[in-house]
Amino acid sequence: MDKIAVLVPCYNEGKTIAKVVADFREALPDAAIYVYDNNSTDGTAQIAAEAGAVVRFETKQGKGNVIRRMFREVDACCYIMADGDDTYPAACAAQMADEVLNRNADMVVGDRLSSTYFSENKRPFHNFGNSLVRSAINVMFHTNMKDIMTGYRAFSYRFVKSFPVLSQGFEIETEMSIHAADKNMTVENVVVPYRDRGEESESKLDTFSDGIRVLKTIVRLYKNYKPLAFFGLFAVVLALLATGFFVPVFMTFLRTGKVPNFPTLIVCGFAAIAALQSFFSGMILQNIVQKNRQDFEIQLIRIEDRYRELACRMQAETGRADTAQTMAAENKKDQKDQTGKAAADERK
Repeated sequence: MDKIAVLVPCYNEGKTIAKVVADFREALPDAAIYVYDNNSTDGTAQIAAEAGAVVRFETKQGKGNVIRRMFREVDACCYIMADGDDTYPAACAAQMADEVLNRNADMVVGDRLSSTYFSENKRPFHNFGNSLVRSAINVMFHTNMKDIMTGYRAFSYRFVKSFPVLSQGFEIETEMSIHAADKNMTVENVVVPYRDRGEESESKLDTFSDGIRVLKTIVRLYKNYKPLAFFGLFAVVLALLATGFFVPVFMTFLRTGKVPNFPTLIVCGFAAIAALQSFFSGMILQNIVQKNRQDFEIQLIRIEDRYRELACRMQAETGRADTAQTMAAENKKDQKDQTGKAAADERK
């Protein structure tokens, strides 16, 4: 188990990955740096290995698939995740790790939007999309995250081992943010300077297709995490629709004692039934979500126990290593003393 693990998902980042590894090595000298290559064709894996990183591979294409692999395979007290395109400064990693290790944060968000993102980023639709997604999630999930889609984050062991990775692509950051908000995890924001990609580096994001996927992910997760609010909204709309069509029919009946528009009345009845079904569906699913949250809290207890076990093992291994180094130093000193004594005896 590592104390700090730096996780870098990569796809064709051969031009920048060596600098990213070197920067994090300088910022966090004791950290283990893992580069996960996702079918790169430009030699990213070889360059990362030559720079001193531990290189592993994920053959299923997509950033979400890479993160799933990383979270399953790596055990650490603190995880730092950054992109391999050299847009995030490694100098901020120590502060982010401190929030996890010493202040019990479960997720630390590297906040680009409060610093240089809007001036550095040359893609206006990306700027608009980031602001839209941030506002939508903060309103829908009652949170206060400053940057929802940043790729620069720090995590606790508890977050990593309890996070169910469902997304396959770049919408994974949105899923992480919503998971942390829904599960009442401790989230901190650290403002980090952002620099746009260099001319030699090419973005893998498609503004419109990836943006639509992110918005679909928000709707899907809102339905899954807050089903009563989601289906309740449909119930309200259907009830208003049924009422709007029923009132003229009812007023006509009061005046004439007849119902001339039976088809309209039938539609009103079906809409009212659909509204009731939607409402009670939301009620049932909300109870299931509540039970899942209770199960999740029990799961966190098991994860904490596993973390303590791994931490104790890591301390024991560190202690044995320190003891071995001390003994080696003492043996070396004794040998030196014996050599000096033998030399003195020869001179006599």
